Amino acid sequence: MTIVHAPFPTAEWWRTAVIYQIYPRSFADGNGDGVGDLPGITARLDHLAALGVDAVWLSPFYRSPQRDAGYDVADYRDVDPLFGTLADADALIARAHALGLRVLVDLVPNHTSSQHAWFQEALAAAPGSPERARYIFRDGRGEHGELPPNNWASIFGGRAWTRVADPRTGAQTGQWYLHLFDSSQPDLDWTNPQVRAEFEDVLRFWLRRGVDGFRVDVAHGLVKAEGLPDWDGQVAMVDGADPGAPEDGATAATDSGPMFDQDGVHDIYRAWRRVLDEFDDGERHARALVAEAWVEPLSRLARYVRDDEMQQAFNFSFLTSKWDAAQYRAVITESLTALDAVGAPATWVLSNHDVVRHTSRLGLAEPGSRPNGLFATDPQPDEALGLRRARAATLLMLALPGSAYVYQGEELGLPEHTTLPDDVREDPAYFRTEHAEAGRDGCRVPLPWEAGAPGFGFSATGATWLPQPSGWAAYAADAQSGVPGSTLEFYRAALRERRERGLGGNGLAWVDGSGPDVVAFRTLGADGRGLVVVANLGSTATPLPAGARVVLSSAPLAADGALPADTTAWIEAERPA
Repeated sequence: MTIVHAPFPTAEWWRTAVIYQIYPRSFADGNGDGVGDLPGITARLDHLAALGVDAVWLSPFYRSPQRDAGYDVADYRDVDPLFGTLADADALIARAHALGLRVLVDLVPNHTSSQHAWFQEALAAAPGSPERARYIFRDGRGEHGELPPNNWASIFGGRAWTRVADPRTGAQTGQWYLHLFDSSQPDLDWTNPQVRAEFEDVLRFWLRRGVDGFRVDVAHGLVKAEGLPDWDGQVAMVDGADPGAPEDGATAATDSGPMFDQDGVHDIYRAWRRVLDEFDDGERHARALVAEAWVEPLSRLARYVRDDEMQQAFNFSFLTSKWDAAQYRAVITESLTALDAVGAPATWVLSNHDVVRHTSRLGLAEPGSRPNGLFATDPQPDEALGLRRARAATLLMLALPGSAYVYQGEELGLPEHTTLPDDVREDPAYFRTEHAEAGRDGCRVPLPWEAGAPGFGFSATGATWLPQPSGWAAYAADAQSGVPGSTLEFYRAALRERRERGLGGNGLAWVDGSGPDVVAFRTLGADGRGLVVVANLGSTATPLPAGARVVLSSAPLAADGALPADTTAWIEAERPA
């Protein structure tokens, strides 16, 4: 038995929390317009309390033109009328707290909307003005400034620069501004003290309203390399280096380049941590910062969660792992080693609003591959196989030490909507790549709550901003609640056992001799008790230890008691001798 992680104290809630991501447009619609909103979320919070999660994270609901589903923020201190009002936000936070759920909100600091008052002021101001200094405006190259300032590409496709009109003449001959995403999302200049002061005030605004923390969008992108040098690499929304690869700078790095993971971001987060600590109210480190940082290797990611910076960083190396036992063992070992070195918990995740749902990724011909969305004309996932593997991956994840994230609908086993009509797509990535990428709409389809209701109960009118597949009736929450073996009841059971057994705070030791297609480890409780977790990622059944008492399995065992392919089991373990 090889111990790779020892039990740690669990005083801070975020060290072991299971956090449920809510994508507001698609969770529940309270006013019947077909778009999810804050009152709709509040009305469905009982579902999450019964599920057994500890907190919710809300994707953006701020005032926004909705060019990128709210990640283009026009006002960080108000709620977009599409989602409700500030009073609705207050009511949601109060109801969540009454149910014992903490609330994290999304913060988008890399860029604003082009409709933000600051950017409108910048467009009207002259080059070199204080208004333009809040963003990254530069003169163009070429004889007449007709070429962009450098060769950077947008993550959503096309170049990362847009030229503006000369405020004196109105001709399109002015400076260029940087946007690592859509042209409607101009990047802020974080070397500007006014930008830093503004966001510290935004933090305080929401902390005073009772939020328990922030998920920080593109946390690794705020600071760019001095001089904005050309770079011939390729940026991507979702990518990752192979676990186990050497940390010599020669391996593929996620979103690497002069626009990402610059050392200067850490000063920003140290300042933010001091702001959060102002609101401890007697509970040490009660508020949390969560980094969305696509950073490799894991030793670089660990820098974001040092003791005086953020509390969590999403483990995208785990999300991007293939369906391969050796790769899972490597990324788990590397994650725990890197994060233990800075005293931070691992933060595991399998799906979110930016990637194909893991129920579908794991059902592809290359299970675990990472397409940027799926068209109806693409090879389709095996829905049943994908769900079987997804349940196995989830049970493996929920036994790991640290915190875990659940993306809305995965507790229902929802697959990706892979046959969306192209004329309903809204993701800017679809348009900026000239329809080459399907984009992220397929994982953002409104949830099914009631099998027999119009719109599956998402909206009282049956309206849904994206169409739902007709086959989703079987996935509806009411069709699964109380049904033995359903995915919803499986999640409820797993989360209940995880909490009762304190799995998030346990240590981990690999069980030797488990075979090349098996991931097997023992969880180590402070009292010496724990579970043996066995995940069979191979194609044939594998025997379980003689006399094993299975606490929970992701699929039924074979008739002879063996663990079938694509199945994970939690086994009651005796205290080690």
